Amino acid sequence: MHKDKIKPMLFSTIKKYSGKQFATDVLSGVIVAIIALPLSIALALASGVGPEEGLYTAIVAGFIISFLGGSRVQIAGPTAAFATIVAGIVARSGMEGLMLATIVAGVILILMGLFRLGGLIKFIPYTITTGFTSGIAVTILIGQLKDFFGLNYPAGTPSVETMDKIKAVALNFGTFNPWALLVGAISLLILIIWPKINEKIPGSLIAVIAGILIVKFADLPVNTIENQFIISNKLPVLHIPQFSIETLKAVAGDGFTIAILAAIESLLSCVVADSMINSHHRSNMELIAQGCGNIGSALFGGIPATGAIARTAANIKNGGRTPVAGIVHSIVLVLVLVILMPYAALIPMPTIAAILFMVAYNMCQWRTFVHLCKTAPKSDIIVLVSTFVLTVVFDLVIAIEIGMVLALILFMKRMSEETQIKGWKSYDPEEDPDGIELKPIPKHVRVYEISGPIFFGDAERIATIEFSETTKVVILRMRGVPALDATAMHSLEQFYERCKTAGITLVFSHVNEQPMNTMKKGGFVNMIGKENFRPHIDDAIAWAGKLVDKAA
Repeated sequence: MHKDKIKPMLFSTIKKYSGKQFATDVLSGVIVAIIALPLSIALALASGVGPEEGLYTAIVAGFIISFLGGSRVQIAGPTAAFATIVAGIVARSGMEGLMLATIVAGVILILMGLFRLGGLIKFIPYTITTGFTSGIAVTILIGQLKDFFGLNYPAGTPSVETMDKIKAVALNFGTFNPWALLVGAISLLILIIWPKINEKIPGSLIAVIAGILIVKFADLPVNTIENQFIISNKLPVLHIPQFSIETLKAVAGDGFTIAILAAIESLLSCVVADSMINSHHRSNMELIAQGCGNIGSALFGGIPATGAIARTAANIKNGGRTPVAGIVHSIVLVLVLVILMPYAALIPMPTIAAILFMVAYNMCQWRTFVHLCKTAPKSDIIVLVSTFVLTVVFDLVIAIEIGMVLALILFMKRMSEETQIKGWKSYDPEEDPDGIELKPIPKHVRVYEISGPIFFGDAERIATIEFSETTKVVILRMRGVPALDATAMHSLEQFYERCKTAGITLVFSHVNEQPMNTMKKGGFVNMIGKENFRPHIDDAIAWAGKLVDKAA
């Protein structure tokens, strides 16, 4: 299929490229760069790194992912999903550890693409993605309370984990700065109201300008970026981290988490974009591009990147239809970095907090969350709420791991509830001539109908099949069994041994393809005898009658 090609979308779209589309792509790229500027800085600060690292990510990863990507319109850069993970890695392993983890993630993503694993993302349940996305939104919001209220923590206060942040806010709320709250509240108000006034100019840019002017000209005692970070307008420089087998082992888990999250986030963004422009992305090429983009970002001092749904949607709304728009967005950010970066030092921290509040609100999906809680099956609600709570209380790794295990266990429980083994009642047409749909069963024959997949969750049900001392043949009708596994196969073998001991012949009716292949592979068909596998129940009943007559 066209969407599974390992070929960058840029190379396909450039064939029919026009001057008119170039002009639209350039305009869209500039607008998206303006949107990306405050977001990249805010997300870098939320990730525990300097503001320029956010721009390095948007420039390097954004360029590579647009150039090599499998989507026409994907815009990549730092995203909120990574903020808490990156902050944790930086706190534990420093920037070198983060670089290595991001490179490991990049390699995993490239391998996922080359081995065409893009389609596997669909096996991650919607309840898990909704749960951890909402959880990340809450952790981002909690992480910004300190700056929004202008709190001061004593030196050494633990504030990396979300629960530590809540504790630190509660213990130090007495240090709250009303001027910081005022600046934060005004910034938040602008972010909420501005889109209703003008959709072309991003509200975050207006909030940043307003915040700078208020603090500067009113000379308010409010922390700005320069109070907490050293600002640099230098271009990103190649830096290869030192690594050993030990350090690689230490960051491998983090790298795997970044890779899985980048894959989920970027492909979700591609799907959303496809629905907006009626197109098809190339999932495997997108994964390769994400891998290359993350390796590039790490080598040039950036942080993990992935497709950003909000920036991608803004690109589409402003007329971007080819990867050229994403490339232009990266080039414009280079100019912004060199010329405007010193002014970023003046951005008040409460304004950054307000921008991240809006990011958290837009990604929290609270309506979807509430809707799922009202309408989804109980097992799905358990997975959703568990993933959400674990993301907030612990971290994303534990949330996804436990969420997936829970989802699988509950899915298997639901499937096992669907599996049934029912015995047919014996029927004599002379006694009940009106039972048109019923089939006459010869004496000394028992028929059991199995429906639903048989796997290790319910294979023991086969052991519950009963027969009397006078039974000569047992028919297992399996037209409703789409699949069986090794445990079920073992249970069937044990049941066959029971029948053999009791002198009963086992006959199978309408065995589907997958179960039949499993039985052949395990030598079960030869054990039972090919003649005892019948294509239809009428045939199986007739054959059973012959076997009973022969035994008599």
